Amino acid sequence: MDTENLKIQIKTFFGLEPILAEEIKKLGGRNVELKNRAVNCEGDLGFLYKINYSARTALKILIPIVEFKAFNESKFYDKLFKFEWDDFMSVDQTFAIDSTVNSERFKHSQFMTFKMKDAIVDFFQNRYGKRPSIETKNPDIKFHLHIDRELVTISLDSSGDPLFKRGYRKEQGEAPINEVLASGMLQLAGWDGKGNFLDPMCGSGTLLIEAAMIALDLPAQIFRRRFAFQNWKNYDHELFSKIKEVRVNRVKEFTGKIVGYDIDARMLNAARTNIESAEMEDIIEVKKQNFFDSKKDLFPLLMVFNPPYDERISINDNDFYKKVGDTFKTHYPNTLAWLISSDLEAVKKIGLRPSRKIKLFNGKLETRFLQYEMYEGTKKVHKLEENKK
Repeated sequence: MDTENLKIQIKTFFGLEPILAEEIKKLGGRNVELKNRAVNCEGDLGFLYKINYSARTALKILIPIVEFKAFNESKFYDKLFKFEWDDFMSVDQTFAIDSTVNSERFKHSQFMTFKMKDAIVDFFQNRYGKRPSIETKNPDIKFHLHIDRELVTISLDSSGDPLFKRGYRKEQGEAPINEVLASGMLQLAGWDGKGNFLDPMCGSGTLLIEAAMIALDLPAQIFRRRFAFQNWKNYDHELFSKIKEVRVNRVKEFTGKIVGYDIDARMLNAARTNIESAEMEDIIEVKKQNFFDSKKDLFPLLMVFNPPYDERISINDNDFYKKVGDTFKTHYPNTLAWLISSDLEAVKKIGLRPSRKIKLFNGKLETRFLQYEMYEGTKKVHKLEENKK
């Protein structure tokens, strides 16, 4: 493996590719290229460690190690049996394979995964008279098999557990938002830690914690114990320690406020547990408060939230969104608010035209991430005043 010029593929969620590309450029990635739900780039081993540790919108980070065309299962097996697997793992290490198959020729991803497993095991049996073990839960080495029609790509997964598993979440609500999606939403909304932040329906606190991590410039994986690359033959412990030290030394001071409201005491307890686990209790304040009875008390203010109407609030959807709109208009002047929703009809009841709409997926649910700009008086008056200045 050429550790100076690694070809790297970084997976993300649909709609977050531009945010991830920006992160990658800032961290020093070369030849950054946007793909569907992924960003490709190049970098050295230190860069690979750095993005695993720091990138907020990365789900997993793959290094392609072999690519070939296969037209049937025996050709697929033969190619893999001849591959030098001991460059990447030893016979005493455990391994696992996850796969994505999009092919008329090879319809069953499970079957192709078994064929690849057989080829690896047979390679080691043939060369060393010993077989490595499969370990699905916590393998030493993780491979990713991707088949697109007849093009086969095998990659090393440098991350291990998906990178949304930050390590701070101890409690979760009924439908917690994924940490990577939460961070992507905050960055799309322009949150950079300047000013104040409010999540008025905070649930178990994911948006609050991710907002605090951005405000402090804390590495996304500061709480994570292990990465898959730490089991690789070329793992450089000293280099990774140095990268961690440099990133942690960049942590900033934050002078604004990050506040969460919720009406559900259970959710607030879950949020407090997670906030303590992330060591953020000095930075994040949560309180029992009905958003519909609240008034703006932080200036300037960015608001981002994931309305929990479908999971925890058993009221008529239209009524719920009408109340959101009324609260925006009467109690939150001069505020930028963003919310994510999969109910594209019900959000019309907000009664304000969103100034931006971004298509995102929350799990398998197609959603829109909507921006609302509240001015005092009408937009027209606001524009006139702007022109007078």
